[in-house]
Formats: sequence, C-alpha cells, structure tokens
Amino acid sequence: MSKAAQLAAYQAGLKTALIEFTDGDDAITIADAGVVTLLNTAVAKSEGGAVTTNIAQGLAKCWFNFDQDAPAVDDSLNISSITDTGTGLFDPQWNNNFANVNYACSGMTGDTFFISLDDGHEETVLTTTGDCAMAVIQHSGGHTDNEQTMVIAHGDLA
Repeated sequence: MSKAAQLAAYQAGLKTALIEFTDGDDAITIADAGVVTLLNTAVAKSEGGAVTTNIAQGLAKCWFNFDQDAPAVDDSLNISSITDTGTGLFDPQWNNNFANVNYACSGMTGDTFFISLDDGHEETVLTTTGDCAMAVIQHSGGHTDNEQTMVIAHGDLA
C-alpha cells in the first residue's frame, strides 16, 4: 500500500460523526499541554441548533471570592493579587490583562451590600487593563468590609 493510501486510510479511521478533517485543515488541534483549539473560532450550538455562542467571548475571564475581613483570596481565576485599599475598598489585579478598559465586572457579597466600581473618588481612574478599583457599599452609602465578596469579569483578554 502506498504512503498516500496509508495516510488516507489513517485519516478515514480518525473521522467520527463529531470530528471530521476536511481540505487538509485540522478541525481540532490538541497541544501537548492539553489546550484544545477548534479552528479559529469555537462556537457552541443551542439545544435547538438555531443559536450559537462564541465560546471565547462567552466565558468569564476572571472571578474571585475574597474575604475582606482577613483579607484573603478564598478562590479565584486569573487573579494575581487583591490589594485591600481601605474599609470596603479593594483593587484586584489580573494575571492576564484585558485588551481594553471596556470589560464588564459584576459582583455580590454574602450580605445585603452591593459592589460598585465607584469608590467615591470620581477623579480616580477606576479601571485599567490590569486592575479595577472596587468598593462594597452599604445601603446607607458607607463602605464596609465583608467576609464573602464575589466578583466576575467578562471581556477580551490582551
């Protein structure tokens, strides 16, 4: 059997109903470190098949659970550190920077307080590509530390 025939037989054995190699392009690549790439854009179809989601755009790029009383990071993704800058004030630094300052953060606490990007100092630049100043604010308007502060960020990484 020629090498071309052996290659064709090998590639035919790799085809499944879910993975198919066409036109010599790899539909899926798996790096030695286990990183899986699906072409240039990975999409997930909805259960009905009509709507798709760009996986790279849809995933959270960072999250953390932070104990401001300690202060200590209980668990996180893409967080290098969190600086406690005062009562109720903190500044998380990302391991991997965002591509621009137009990312979105949302958060909550274990109590009935809310998290704001406004730390009460309007002259301060609150977000950069590498970090974001945040505050836990009581309904009365005062800052407070909280034992369980949780934040998630979405956006494009640099």
